[in-house]
Amino acid sequence: MKQFFSALLLLSFSLQAQQPATVDICIYGGTSAGVMAAYTAKKAGKSVLLIEPGQHLGGLSAGGLGATDIGNKFAITGLARDFYRRIGMHYGKLEQWTFEPHVAENLFKQYLKEANVPVLMGHRLADAATNGKLINHITLENSLTPQAKTNRRIYAKQFIDCSYEGDLMAKAGVAYTVGREVNSQYGETWNGVQLLDKHQFPDGVDPYVVPGKPESGLLYGISKAKLAPKGSGDGIVQAYNYRMCLTNDPANRITISRPAGYDSTKYELLLRQIAQKTPKELTWNLMHFVMMPNHKTDINNCGGFSTDMIGANIDYADADYARRAEIIRDHELYTKGLFYFIGHDLRMPKHLRDEMLEWGYPKDEYVDNGNFSHQLYIREARRLVGDYVMTQANCEGKATVTDGVGMAAYTMDSHNCQRLVVIDREGVPMVRNEGDVQVGGFPPYPVSYRALVPKRESIQNLLVPVCLSASHIAYGSIRMEPVFMVLAQSAAVAACQAIDEGKALQLIDIKKLQTQLAQNPLMNGSLPEILIDNDDTTQVRIMGAWEREIKGGKYGTSMLLDNGRGGAKSVRFMLPQNRPGRYKVYFYNPIPLGGGGNPDQYGRQTDKASRVSVRINTGKITKKLMLDQQPQSNDWISLGEHQLTTGTPPYLELSNEGAAGMVVADAVLFVPIN
Repeated sequence: MKQFFSALLLLSFSLQAQQPATVDICIYGGTSAGVMAAYTAKKAGKSVLLIEPGQHLGGLSAGGLGATDIGNKFAITGLARDFYRRIGMHYGKLEQWTFEPHVAENLFKQYLKEANVPVLMGHRLADAATNGKLINHITLENSLTPQAKTNRRIYAKQFIDCSYEGDLMAKAGVAYTVGREVNSQYGETWNGVQLLDKHQFPDGVDPYVVPGKPESGLLYGISKAKLAPKGSGDGIVQAYNYRMCLTNDPANRITISRPAGYDSTKYELLLRQIAQKTPKELTWNLMHFVMMPNHKTDINNCGGFSTDMIGANIDYADADYARRAEIIRDHELYTKGLFYFIGHDLRMPKHLRDEMLEWGYPKDEYVDNGNFSHQLYIREARRLVGDYVMTQANCEGKATVTDGVGMAAYTMDSHNCQRLVVIDREGVPMVRNEGDVQVGGFPPYPVSYRALVPKRESIQNLLVPVCLSASHIAYGSIRMEPVFMVLAQSAAVAACQAIDEGKALQLIDIKKLQTQLAQNPLMNGSLPEILIDNDDTTQVRIMGAWEREIKGGKYGTSMLLDNGRGGAKSVRFMLPQNRPGRYKVYFYNPIPLGGGGNPDQYGRQTDKASRVSVRINTGKITKKLMLDQQPQSNDWISLGEHQLTTGTPPYLELSNEGAAGMVVADAVLFVPIN
């Protein structure tokens, strides 16, 4: 991988000498989406250039977000699913959704190496020149030394903006928005100002430097703004933070030291929060720790005062590069200071200080950036306003589209936007966070192709799969890394199709696009795998009174449980008759929560059956296998390799026949052996 990175740098230097450059498809932003778009377009036979303003690839997926936000794994398709399969291969599994940052970045580099994609690192957008309804070319400047003499032009037939900020979209003059819409704009209920109880301060936290003395001023991080009416709109976006990779492995741990410009007064609110309610532990009360492989973490915000730097990003979306650099630096110092404060300030409870001191920066991550993440979590910036805007109604299934080119499935999730002073019922001022919304409970839903392209009367050779057309609250559901990868692949196939058809992106044949995505998901001409979930009513036959469970580690939206009551039960997964060939067969083995069995300390069922009857009809013969469901892991279990042939309709059937213990039926997977 070091050799490949050196090759990228050499390529960067060689491209600088080729003024200007012309390609079929230009992708701006080396995020996870940008890498997948570039790989897709190059595999489709087009000339491609991927441009990354920084020195790293993969965006947030390589920047600390190793605990993948999914919502529903069944919704993740194509190269995005392949990414998590390759992550699994690295860790000795079929598929894995938690990973170390360097593992992800190396994998993104591998994709580009496989497709021989040219990459221009360290260059950012200076301008976009349009000619009528087309982007003619873009002008780039060196990110570190932005001097006019180093500028260069890139000409392309199609452009894809895969940045988190939507910079190319903005430079091209395309309509976009920033912030929260008033609820009435799209008939929503969860947009706009929301003062809720999640990730909130306890009652009674005084906002003033000298408690009870408004004249002393507000503590650091509290806005002077007044609380607006519920559901009202504004230009504020949800808070940013760093998804922090720390380690408690002494051999790989660098001590968290006092950062430059450290100011303990920035964390006074944390002390006041703790004074109202002292947490028993650090890892699930002040911060959300999720363990990654090799004793590492993905740390996210949790509670009223945590890693989110609420209100510090209000002007980020439309800011110039210098101002953005200041905001990013402020977030970095805030985060480093927070960790140092918790571990060293003697006003912190000793048990929390001791716990914090167990953690440090990993020696083997971000080795060129002081072992600190290179990617701030830009949860939301600009958002395209296209002919179709995804809204709360799409998330909840009240509105649907037929031009879907990817699925989203996550909770409508907005982090807090403001930290304000609110007067309680007794007339006493206290600190409150505003803007956090977490509303879910809905199945996967399609994302419209029209949400990826500007309006018809606007630019006709630009796709925007990251800063797509969605309301603030719908974007909160869609804005997940695997979904960005899915939509970027779709965007790249659409760009290739527009070139081939000689049409504007808004006028291409959507049915043809959807067919291409379904038939060639890995962009290599291989036969698509067969994945069938228990909720697929067209391909699943359920016999007996199974209990449907929506909690736990199910693959899709539910799993089926049998607790040994109610007689014989079976679930038959029907396979396509026209898919003969050799396959690796897997069964997804979820950990149920609840379900009437004997739970362990985490509520997981421990009495699953060790011998579950499985029958596979290959088309000519029926094989009987035994499946051990006792392993306590949400993972795929191999059922071996099997040859499907023409003949009777093939199927895989799981039953409770002879089982001693709970039987679980979930997804099955047939992976073709090419």
